[in-house]
Formats: sequence, C-alpha cells, structure tokens
Amino acid sequence: MKSSPTRRRLILAFGTLAAAALLGGCGFKLRGPQPLAFPSIYLGVSMQSDLGAALHRRIVANGNTTVTDDPAKADVRLEILRDQAEREILTLTGGGKVREYQLQRLLSFRLVGRNGNEWIPLTTISARREYNFDDAQVLAKEQEEALLFRDMLIDLVDQLMRRLAAAKP
Repeated sequence: MKSSPTRRRLILAFGTLAAAALLGGCGFKLRGPQPLAFPSIYLGVSMQSDLGAALHRRIVANGNTTVTDDPAKADVRLEILRDQAEREILTLTGGGKVREYQLQRLLSFRLVGRNGNEWIPLTTISARREYNFDDAQVLAKEQEEALLFRDMLIDLVDQLMRRLAAAKP
C-alpha cells in the first residue's frame, strides 16, 4: 500500500511539531548574554590590542556593565597577567620537514574588587589548534595560522566572559 503525498506531508508536519514541543518542554533555549555582577570594570589591557577590543565589545554588548578608563572609578579591575601565543612543531616528515604545527594561546588573569579583595583568583585559560603545514603553500598556511589564532582569541574571550559572569564578591 502506497502512502499519498498528502499523508507524507501530514506525518512530516506532525513530526516537526512534536520535535518543537519536546525541545520547548525540556527548557532548551539559546544562550544569550549573561549579566555581570558588577556595574563597572577596568580592563587591564590596551583597547588597541585584539584582546582588549574583543573584551570591550563583549562587555558593552552585555548591556549591564560599563568599561571605564580609570581603575579607581571601577568596581572591579581585570588584570591580564599573561597573554601568550605559541607555535610548536607537532610532527615531522621522514625528510625532516615540518608536517604539523600546534598553536596555543594562554591567558592568565585575575579579577580584583575596588577594596582589593579577589573576585577571581589567578586563573589561566588556554586554547589549542593543530594544522597541517605544506611548504608549497606557505602564504596560504600563514593565513590559516592567523585565522586559527583569531579563532582561539574568540574562544578565550568566551571562556573569560563565562568566568566573569560567574564571579561573585
């Protein structure tokens, strides 16, 4: 017995509605901006750097916290103690040429309140990526490396924002 196209559409529509009801019923929702527990923050990193610009954008987009230029006026200070990018050889060919690199970016920071108490003690977060290297495509691989470092920066800013959102005095 063959099913008609109308019956197939009805079954498909019912399945779609059932899936939507299950997702809505389980409490699923997209992660939005997470409010920070402090009204103002001083970023201990230059706004001209990639990290400073990305952090500033994310905090301002959050909506409830302002970024101030004066650490004395801020409720908390974010102290960036280390921001380090590394490239390490992962594998070599039989001829001794580089086949793979591992990229790593480390970020060490702490969050200090106006009165000197630590909201977040010294913490180090990291991101790693690997990529294949080819001598015949040096320019393309340099661009790929730059994209991977940019991707790691976004990942680190996401991790940092989650920690800032969870910070309590």
